[in-house]
Amino acid sequence: MIEQTDSGAAAAYDVRPISAEEHTRFLADQALSSFLQNPRWPEVKREWESQSLGLFDPSAPADASPVAAALVLFRRLPIPAAVPVLGGKGLAYMAEGPVMKSGTADLHRILPPLIEHLKSSGAFLVRVGLPGVLRRWEAKEVRRALAAGENTSISELTPLDTGVPGSVAAGSSTVGSTQTETWQQQLSELGFQPPAPSTDFEAGQPQFQARIPLTDEQGESLPIDEVLARMDQSSRRQTKKSTRSELSIRVGDESDLPAWQKLYTETAERDGFTGRPLSYFQNMHRELNASPLSQCTLYLAHFEDQLLAAAIYVRQGEFAWYVYGASSGEERKRYAPRALQLRQIEDSLEAGCHWYDLGGLSPSLDPEYPLAGLTRFKTTMGADVVQTLGEWDYPVNPLLAKAFSVYMARR
Repeated sequence: MIEQTDSGAAAAYDVRPISAEEHTRFLADQALSSFLQNPRWPEVKREWESQSLGLFDPSAPADASPVAAALVLFRRLPIPAAVPVLGGKGLAYMAEGPVMKSGTADLHRILPPLIEHLKSSGAFLVRVGLPGVLRRWEAKEVRRALAAGENTSISELTPLDTGVPGSVAAGSSTVGSTQTETWQQQLSELGFQPPAPSTDFEAGQPQFQARIPLTDEQGESLPIDEVLARMDQSSRRQTKKSTRSELSIRVGDESDLPAWQKLYTETAERDGFTGRPLSYFQNMHRELNASPLSQCTLYLAHFEDQLLAAAIYVRQGEFAWYVYGASSGEERKRYAPRALQLRQIEDSLEAGCHWYDLGGLSPSLDPEYPLAGLTRFKTTMGADVVQTLGEWDYPVNPLLAKAFSVYMARR
């Protein structure tokens, strides 16, 4: 059983399954919840099993709403259920979760009962990736350090001080650094293992992420010119050229996804990565748009009848994400991908989002490192670098958890 430490003698929360409707109602009031916690997400990740779990105050009335909720994805070991010990065992994974109401963020009350419930469901390892930011570095400082090549890691740079006590997210209700540091301590106390330092992308959600702030320190939306001013000179110039490149930008629907897939496959072959199948994007577009919490948009950039670039964008609460992009090798001087980035930023501002997320990057500042180009691109777009808590593991069965870690490292 997970070891609990004294936390003001407060009783642990009760855990029980909740319906997708109850889960959705809870998340509707949580502006920071990620689409990875959306109860429609399991219909995209169909190779996983899932549960929506609510955590309830045991002293509250029976019909009270949850104080926290978690979408848990299960990946079973590829072993028949009848096999002793291993049958039915699996990884329980909470990406960007659990999601908690303000004032209920004591992990000593939340995680032990969650662990016990997941253990009874066959989890040999529980992985949590709590939403929160430990540190944040300004885009221009990171790209300057990357160009200089005098540091080995972003962690060596001085992080931003926004002047907002306990927060590294000016103008946003993003979980601040004081709360996140408390969670870091509580996770250690409860026996969770932190993510190992790495310059590569970890399995799951990367610990270092690129985010463009869209609000000022008072939480007011920035003018588009101020957001674009965060870019370096080259990115601003290319973005302006894209607006004069005779491109037509439109929002696609599900019938446009085969065209997206063709361009995406071309991009994967050119850039040397393994792409996802068309069915994945069809499910993603359909399911996230079926939720009242989220929006999934396909943007297409054409020159005359030729599709030059496409992007898949997701919005939920205060966040907008550039999730996938694809581009043609033709007509590159028209800067079609830049035009789509501009459109996504404009739409994020119009929706009142606080952040436009460009996804993960490596913390390495070695200019010759294979992933340095990604860091360079995202910071020249004006994205600050944030360090999240990362994903922490609780080994319910330490032997199986160790074997799983070895398998993942070799894969």
